Order: sequence, then C-alpha cells, then structure tokens
Amino acid sequence: MRSKTRFLATLALAGTLLGAGTIAYAQAGAGGLKQEAQFDHQATGVAVTADGRRFVNFPRWTDDAPISVAEVMKDGSLRPYPDAKWNSWRNARSSELPVGDYFVCVQSIVPDGKGNLWVVDPGAPGNEKILEGAPKLVKIDLKTNRVTKVIPVPGDVALQGTYLNDIRFSPDGKTGYITDSGTRGAIIVVDLESGRSFRTLDGHPATQIDKTVKVTLDGRPLVRPDGRQPAFAADGIAISNDGRTLYWQALTGKTLYSIDTALLRDGVSETQRGAGVRTVAQTQVADGLWMSKAGTLYITSPTDYSIKRLNGTAVQNVLTDRRLRWPDTFSEGRDGRIYVTASHIQDTNWFKPAAPPSIRTELFSFAGAR
Repeated sequence: MRSKTRFLATLALAGTLLGAGTIAYAQAGAGGLKQEAQFDHQATGVAVTADGRRFVNFPRWTDDAPISVAEVMKDGSLRPYPDAKWNSWRNARSSELPVGDYFVCVQSIVPDGKGNLWVVDPGAPGNEKILEGAPKLVKIDLKTNRVTKVIPVPGDVALQGTYLNDIRFSPDGKTGYITDSGTRGAIIVVDLESGRSFRTLDGHPATQIDKTVKVTLDGRPLVRPDGRQPAFAADGIAISNDGRTLYWQALTGKTLYSIDTALLRDGVSETQRGAGVRTVAQTQVADGLWMSKAGTLYITSPTDYSIKRLNGTAVQNVLTDRRLRWPDTFSEGRDGRIYVTASHIQDTNWFKPAAPPSIRTELFSFAGAR
C-alpha cells in the first residue's frame, strides 16, 4: 500500500507538470538557432547526456518553482528527475523539510561523462541567504535514475553569501571545479570521492566582479528599481578536453581567465595559484562557457543576444538572435550540437517590477563547429 501511495503521488505531481514544457520542433531561426522547448518557469541549466537524454533545471529565484530538475521527454513533457520526492521542496514548507534531502534552489546540472548527472544546489532561494546545510552536490545514476551520493558543501566553503553556480569535472571524474558567483568569488574544488571541498582563488581579482563594468541592454543600463545591476562574480566555467586548463569569467566582468588545474590541487599555496592565473582574452558580460568536444570554447553574450567563441585571444561572433533573451548555460549533444538556455533574467520582476513571478523561458540549439 505504501509503494502504491508513493507511485500515485509521483504520478499526480508529474501530471501537474506535463504542460510546463513543450517541444517546438520546427522553430529554426536566424543563424541556425532552433527552439527545442519552452517552459513556464525560469530555466537556467541544461544537460544533454551521451545517449541523447535532455534535462533542465529551474532555480527558485522569483517564484517557488513546482519542479527543480526535469527530464525533457520526447513529447515535450517534463518528468521530475530523479523523482517527485526530490523535487517536492517548497519555500512555504522550509521549516518542515530537511534541506539535505531535497532540491532547494538548483542552479545547474552537468553530466560527468561517467554515467552520472550532477546537480548543483547552492541552497539559496531567491539568490539570497543560504539555508544552513542546503548547499550540496547530488549525484544521480543515469541508468537507475537514483541518487547515489550527496556531497554537502560545508559552511566554511559555502560561506554565507556564496552562490554555487556551475561545475566542471576532471577527465577521470574524481574532481569537480565549481564557480562561486556570490559576494566573494572563488573556485571551489571538490574531491568527488571523499566529499572534501575547499576554496581557491578566494577573493582573487580574477574571480571577483569587475566594478568598471556596466551591464546594458539595448543601450540602457539594466538595473533594479533600487539602482542595483546584475552583480555576479566567477560564473561561467569550462575545462579543456585534456583536463589541464580551467577557464572562468565573472558575469559582471569583461575578462576571460584560466589556470593550470595542477595549481588547484590541495597543498598549493594561494600565492602560487594567484601567480598562475592567466588572462586569456578580453570579452564582454558573459554568463555560460562551454568547451566543445571539437575544442571550441563558446561564450554567451547576454547583452547583445549572442553566442560567441574564442579564436586565439580574440572573441568572434557565432550567432545573434533576439530570441536569446539572456543566453545562460550550455551543453552538448552526442552529435556536436550545442544547447543553450535563455533564462530571461532581464524580464524577471527583479528588473521589471510589473512582471509576474513566473516567466516563460526557452531551450535552443545550434550546430557546433567541427
């Protein structure tokens, strides 16, 4: 009876969510940009696995999203992933539910190439105060669709004001590198076997907001009613295919940086790490980064509705499309096609007070460079 009850509850929750995303198969547009799906809530992260499955996530920024992580099914419906229980957190029940057992505020989802999907949960609804014990990494086995590991990120690593943003993995799958885009930027290194984590480049200029950068859209400053602009430190992150070089950039910045991953090992001094930071290129306000299997580094460009790529030390335009309202996060299909979410940050009630709490967002794709 208990199993039947759980099954019916899962089925009921899934049923309420089927209309939250619909595939738009024929929505190809300028520059080869194709709309893959549309959602009724703000999506940030996307993950495409080696067997072609697609996943998205919905952070609790301006609404109490009814689902945090979902698989986008072939018919366009959304399936709570890995199950309804993990997705059943609600802000209104925050005092009742243990934060370590639920998705609280998921920012990104990334496959590790080893058969697992990792969920990055900064545990800070509204991108505000961290709920104690909520920051974590959740590992899901893609074959069994079950959570196999939860790695809490402790309070001396996920500081109050930290926002765990995105993650990349070493080729052997043993190490994760996470950007902290919060009030004091850093690169957080996680031993995925032991669960131990530590902060690196903590407060280094390369991981911080560039105070000279003004975020503008269509020639106008993007600011909240109180005058604040988007302020995110180390945000986009990518790793070279050989695992030797890590790239990152502050969203509120204009410089792409890199470092040898050997310098991010435990026991290396912060002085050595700081000296090893390299300026790769001058860019623009950027959110997501992606290193493709073909070795092309893609960079989102939210303020001009564009996707760019790195060519040596220069940044080149790949495509511009007005539908890309805040291109956010990348993933890559097995055929080399690049997927990107449009998270519509400029359309939220942070910047448009009359906007509803829930906003419509999209998932797009385009052909990657060979």
